Amino acid sequence: MTTLHKGANLPVEATSVRAVLGWAAGPGVPDVDASALLLTAAGRVRSDDDFVFYNQPRHASGAVRHLGKQPGTDTIGVDLGSLEPGIERVVLCASADAGTFGQVPGLHLRLLDAVSGADLARFDMEAGPETAFLSGELYLRAGAWRFRAVGQGYASGLAGLARDFGITVDDGPPPDAPVVPSPAVPAPVVWPDPALPAPEPPPAPTVRMAKGEEQLPPDVRELLSLRKQQVAVSLRKQGVTTLSARVVLVLDASGSMAGHYTRGTVAGVAERMAAVAAQLDDDGQMQAWTFATNPARLPDLEIGELPAWLRLHVRVGQIGLFGRRKPPKGLVAGQIDMRAVGIGNEEQKVIAQVRAFVRNHPVPAPTLVLFFSDGGVYRNAEIERELREAVEEPLFWQFIGLGRAQYGVLEYFDTLPGRQVDNVGFFAVDDIARLSDPELYDRLLSEFPSWVRAARAAGILR
Repeated sequence: MTTLHKGANLPVEATSVRAVLGWAAGPGVPDVDASALLLTAAGRVRSDDDFVFYNQPRHASGAVRHLGKQPGTDTIGVDLGSLEPGIERVVLCASADAGTFGQVPGLHLRLLDAVSGADLARFDMEAGPETAFLSGELYLRAGAWRFRAVGQGYASGLAGLARDFGITVDDGPPPDAPVVPSPAVPAPVVWPDPALPAPEPPPAPTVRMAKGEEQLPPDVRELLSLRKQQVAVSLRKQGVTTLSARVVLVLDASGSMAGHYTRGTVAGVAERMAAVAAQLDDDGQMQAWTFATNPARLPDLEIGELPAWLRLHVRVGQIGLFGRRKPPKGLVAGQIDMRAVGIGNEEQKVIAQVRAFVRNHPVPAPTLVLFFSDGGVYRNAEIERELREAVEEPLFWQFIGLGRAQYGVLEYFDTLPGRQVDNVGFFAVDDIARLSDPELYDRLLSEFPSWVRAARAAGILR
């Protein structure tokens, strides 16, 4: 059996699996219910029929079923071979009744081969004040199924989670209104319980106008605005309607990253991260670093210069592995000669530089570091020392893996004990260019708001 950390994934060779959500049941522990959503490539259900839960325990195709609950477990069965064409993801969800997931001890997910009963993977999860949880997902990639450990909570509850994926949530009729189902139409699946009071509608997300944004070409400005709205929606899912932060971008430029640069993947990442900075910090700037054997600070990403910045500074050129060193060609003011950066993996050096920058340039807001790497991490002791020393500093490290493996301490740091607050998040994706903006921003921002609350409670932030 493979033990997974948050964000990790593995291939699923079994044709039929069972996802067993487990916890330590006992007095005062909220009851937990497992559910599943069947999604298309667009990340949405086709209809409410694609939601499998206790009131609708079997999908029409028979491919996904709620198999029933035992004390401390609830199980979803998925026959991967029977999923209908067009279904590319099965998202495994959960809800907590009369409490939050932070009150549920021993929360974990086990993936089993439904035929042999063999354990395929285990994912131990931690949660906070959320009443809904996205534990993991089965997803189709290049014709093969894989499983990803997600571990993302939803402050808006299971109703909010379901809405985000396209489910129509019936909030119930007025208390005195009789319910008269039409005999000609099957009674709809009503969820949640209509006897409960209807929840307050969430406030509309507030979108900021960043400095220099008005200078952008109309198409770039429109796309940036749409992405800022999605950032705001992702924060709202965590119960946050207003949040200010300084955003720092760190880009791996080691030799194994060359393909990500030449295909334009890194430029696309930088453009999508600019929307995070524009929404969280209205000064119109995002500090940026690149690193390999050595770190190098890039010129600040100015929102008003977004297309030009990508062309000038998101690049891997000037790396010569063989032959005599030649003077750099084509560099303009502010560009980095990537030969000085090298091709190795020395994450601890750039982490130290970012920490020094934050210390030397204090601001009232917290700092969110968006750190992209394709793995090959081996300086585990040095990286762990830097991140442990940064625990009481006003910055949160969100590491994003780009498809490869060997993320080392970056992957499991948030499970290490002996820290005042958890200042690190991690997830990995196979192909970030295929990840939709809503899903990307949801993952990027799933832990940052809870860290802000914990850091304020600990006196790290004011």
